[in-house]
Amino acid sequence: MGSVTGAVLKTLLLLSTQNWNRVEAGNSYDCDDPLVSALPQASFSSSSELSSSHGPGFARLNRRDGAGGWSPLVSNKYQWLQIDLGERMEVTAVATQGGYGSSNWVTSYLLMFSDSGWNWKQYRQEDSIWGFSGNANADSVVYYRLQPSIKARFLRFLPLEWNPKGRIGMRIEVFGCAYRSEVVDLDGKSSLLYRFDQKSLSPIKDIISLKFKTLQSDGILLHREGPNGDHITLQLRRGRLFLLINSGEAKLPSTSTLVNLTLGSLLDDQHWHSVLIQRLGKQVNFTVDEHRHHFHAQGEFNFVNLDYEISFGGIPAPGKSVSFPHRNFHGCLENLYYNGVDIIDLAKQQKPQIIAMGNVSFSCSQPQSMPVTFLSSRSYLALPDFSGEEEVSATFQFRTWNKAGLLLFSELQLVSGGILLFLSDGKLKLNLYQPGKLPSDITAGVGLNDGQWHSVSLSAKKNHLSVAVDGQLASAAPPLGPEQIYSDGTYYFGGCPDKSFGSKCKSPLGGFQGCMRLISIGGRVVDLISVQQGSLGNFSDLQIDSCGISDRCSPNYCEHGGECSQSWSAFHCNCTNTGYRGATCHNSIYEQSCEAYKHRGNTSGFYYIDSDGSGPLEPFLLYCNMTETTWTIIQHNGSELTRVRNTNPENPYAGFFEYVASMEQLQVTINRAEHCEQEFTYYCKKSRLVNKQDGTPLSWWVGRTNETQTYWGGSSPDLQKCTCGLEGNCIDSQYYCNCDADRNEWTNDTGLLSYKEHLPVTKIVITDTGRLHSEAAYKLGPLLCRGDRSFWNSASFDTEASYLHFPTFHGELSADVSFFFKTTASSGVFLENLGITDFIRIELRSPTVVTFSFDVGNGPFEISVQSPNHFNDNQWHHVRIERNMKEATLQVDQLTPKTQPAPADGHVLLQLNSQLFVEISAYFGSGSSVIYNFQENYLLSKNSSSHAASFHGDMKLSREMIKFSFRTTRTPSLLLFVSSFYKEYLSVIIAKNGSLQIRYKLNRYQDPDVVNFDFKNMADGQLHHIVINREEGVVFIEIDNNTRRQVHLSSGTEFSAVKSLVLGRILEHSDVDQETALAGAQGFTGCLSAVQLSHVAPLKAALHPSHPDPVTVTGHVTESSCVAQPGTDATSRERTHSFADHSGTIDDKEPLANAIKSDSAVIGGLIAVVIFILLCITAIAVRIYQQKRLYKRSEAKRSENVESAEAVLKSELNIQNAVNENQKEYFF
Repeated sequence: MGSVTGAVLKTLLLLSTQNWNRVEAGNSYDCDDPLVSALPQASFSSSSELSSSHGPGFARLNRRDGAGGWSPLVSNKYQWLQIDLGERMEVTAVATQGGYGSSNWVTSYLLMFSDSGWNWKQYRQEDSIWGFSGNANADSVVYYRLQPSIKARFLRFLPLEWNPKGRIGMRIEVFGCAYRSEVVDLDGKSSLLYRFDQKSLSPIKDIISLKFKTLQSDGILLHREGPNGDHITLQLRRGRLFLLINSGEAKLPSTSTLVNLTLGSLLDDQHWHSVLIQRLGKQVNFTVDEHRHHFHAQGEFNFVNLDYEISFGGIPAPGKSVSFPHRNFHGCLENLYYNGVDIIDLAKQQKPQIIAMGNVSFSCSQPQSMPVTFLSSRSYLALPDFSGEEEVSATFQFRTWNKAGLLLFSELQLVSGGILLFLSDGKLKLNLYQPGKLPSDITAGVGLNDGQWHSVSLSAKKNHLSVAVDGQLASAAPPLGPEQIYSDGTYYFGGCPDKSFGSKCKSPLGGFQGCMRLISIGGRVVDLISVQQGSLGNFSDLQIDSCGISDRCSPNYCEHGGECSQSWSAFHCNCTNTGYRGATCHNSIYEQSCEAYKHRGNTSGFYYIDSDGSGPLEPFLLYCNMTETTWTIIQHNGSELTRVRNTNPENPYAGFFEYVASMEQLQVTINRAEHCEQEFTYYCKKSRLVNKQDGTPLSWWVGRTNETQTYWGGSSPDLQKCTCGLEGNCIDSQYYCNCDADRNEWTNDTGLLSYKEHLPVTKIVITDTGRLHSEAAYKLGPLLCRGDRSFWNSASFDTEASYLHFPTFHGELSADVSFFFKTTASSGVFLENLGITDFIRIELRSPTVVTFSFDVGNGPFEISVQSPNHFNDNQWHHVRIERNMKEATLQVDQLTPKTQPAPADGHVLLQLNSQLFVEISAYFGSGSSVIYNFQENYLLSKNSSSHAASFHGDMKLSREMIKFSFRTTRTPSLLLFVSSFYKEYLSVIIAKNGSLQIRYKLNRYQDPDVVNFDFKNMADGQLHHIVINREEGVVFIEIDNNTRRQVHLSSGTEFSAVKSLVLGRILEHSDVDQETALAGAQGFTGCLSAVQLSHVAPLKAALHPSHPDPVTVTGHVTESSCVAQPGTDATSRERTHSFADHSGTIDDKEPLANAIKSDSAVIGGLIAVVIFILLCITAIAVRIYQQKRLYKRSEAKRSENVESAEAVLKSELNIQNAVNENQKEYFF
């Protein structure tokens, strides 16, 4: 009943989250109106303009007035185009064009937003800096949907790259709708107290939602408490949000009664952050921005036990006290709701339920704090001295993660030397150096690289030098003698310019990476806008009016308790004492079973087992008995003989068994094993197991399913029998158990419990030892398991069209894949999974090269391991790959692993949505075709201009990898055709004479480049393999793994606005050369296999669609095998087996596919695969594990027969499967 209630509560919690998301989204369900087209000229501004006709007011989408768009005076990365929307709006999409009819367009840009026109924030997706891809020409429109949307008044477009043959040029449009909100401003001494009616309070449900923004790192956002010390508090501490729930019993402090959750980081940035707290029963969701924590409250805590009032912004009520230090919140709250009640609206209407304490206003003040970001170690800001020549005086605040870097340098006049203020090992050091003299050092502060704002004040006057950090004055340097300190007139913040500028600035520990604000020199605040405009000082590699710091350890991507540390551009995981290794502590250093240890050559002994590999469960210690059969032995606390007397049904005896592993660890271990058992011995003297009169059980046991079991050793679950009852040799033939004979002498019922779903035994209950001379005793042996169902599994692929498919591979943040393979094939795909743009693929690229390729949104990456020996030697080889937030790694056998570091600020989530499987083949009948549309050419219906523009995503390719196999006897034939909206194309055809031709036309005004292979007739009915790999103007072509050619294109280096990929007949009119047109009209008749254009697999999308794919199939196209001979039923030779999610768990075994001796498969022979991932642990051709926190655990059913594939695998790895007959010796 409890599990049903929990499921209902979770469902309600999910529904309430969805409803809150709709509220949070505002008007996003019809929120796509153009917002820029109707704005006045004054709403547009920019860093500069090339001329009055290139001003920002001409930057409206599709407009041609002026020079046809905005262009700055100088094209560099410090330029920007700004839009004032007049009020806060919800922005859901942006669109860009280049300058009309020009060579001026932007190829990538950043998007910034702000409420005030100050303190800009960069738009991010997946918590990573995201640069938008821009345009490839002047007039096409590139559109981006913003997920999540932006709520802001001001937007800035910052060009990063532009057409190298032109300059920066932009026209833009912004889509969205009005954003309505209620706001309250609290000054750090004020608060709101809401008192509500008891009847309005739900006993099981509470929902609190709000947004806040502040410059202060500490403050109480909400507080509610009860008379016995119970309280719930939401508090901002050091820029992080803490949710504190105390269930009372303050006199007896216990960790179980106090919940302390932390989410978010750097929340004191004066930008809006959203908070949602949901409670349904004891299920609680805590959400901050995009991060969520779900937990189950312990103890007897209940919101109903609290007072009927809640305060926001502080703890104002007299007599209320809490045990932790706190400050009132200083900042703004927006859309504050408590169980659906609009708190701010009640306060504005001065309703009696709301008490406003202190100075409360209903508009959000905008403190003008202008930070500056030092983006790299080459950044610097040079400013003139405002204080005169008699002193060096400067103050500023900084925040960073780096331990070292120059903060300030000032050269001294009259004497050679200077003052250096720098970070070293997280401490501030002030150094005065003069040639020929020992340097004078002052050290202040500690741990200043904690990401918090720290204030610095430097003063050097006459012969005295001092520095203060966070208001604490460091020990002043002793008098420096008669020398006077005079500034040379320039202050260098953050770093030094190149020596070619003639500066004597010194930076011994490198430049500073981080943020600064409130910079003043000689008591005068520096105007950073003047710096940005070039009228004050000079700088390099800065981002002015924005702090670009990010917390790479929040959330913590170090797994399994790994300790996260970070610098400005990277994070690092310390895996010491975790039992895991790797860049993110993902991989267990322990094996998953005793069977795996034995395979490595280990002998009997105690070993740590990590039963779920890289999953969430911790390793545990057990004994592995490695004789002919490998037994896993898991002990418990009840292995000694226990005697029981004086019990009856009203006063039962209960014995409990605690194991060396948790129940979750045991469950995974048991599920993984082929067989498990426990020996149970029940000694009895006038102690029955069953009441012979009515059949009521008098003794029973409980297993891990927490269900009462009344069958005993040797019996199956549906029979209430003992071993003697099954064998027919009980001491009294009337009964099925010896003990039920109820004799006044000792006897026993002993047997093996072997039904895995009920093991291990966790409890025994005895009720029949209360009569005269009645007594019982019991002894439970350890849990014994043998075999490893995940280790011993195999599949054979006997044709190139064979494949296995599985549910989608869920490895969003971290994933690893490992498997054994053997083959005689020279190439083939091991596994593949696709998303809309993301993909993973592991393949044998050539006889000596294994390649792992993937794309998580940063473009495709490849890692290859090359061997001096061939992999297709029909011997077993082991492959292991891992991809995580920091890197991707590929290792094959004992060869040196290859690693590809992840981009520091790129996309991180691997988002897949198709099934995981190997590519398929298809037969094309006469006149048939498959068309894969990359994008549609449609109109922008709500554009303000009368000149509706082509509104596609301008997909462009500077490189592509094309692979496919084919079999045909027809000429001419069109094998593959890639088209563009701009009449650019690639065609692969078989000409009339049977030669293979590859035709690239990457410039609409030039003839195509033609690569001709006429060494043989390619329409010979044999299977041929084609690989085309283009890198800009260089094309590498391989035919049948032996003929290779490299050519240089003259027609261009880039596909612009790629439209579609066609297999078979070209159905629509295309402006192509005569040979392509002739082949396109004929189409293709025959078999195409494993067609891939980079990550796109058109045959898979056409024949196995997992979601609405942009594919059109015309004519007779059927899944088939390219290995089949003409006139045979090709599909009859397919070998496929689905591993979709199934419910239930059955011990018996079913082979994945019949072992077939042919090795002509994509990867011929046998392949055993295991995939382990952070969020979902999947075993290809083995079993599928899914982590309990996010996915339901399921197993594929298996039949009783052990097929030859497994037998061959075991024999070749020299592992025997015989069970030692003398098992009793391992029981105790």
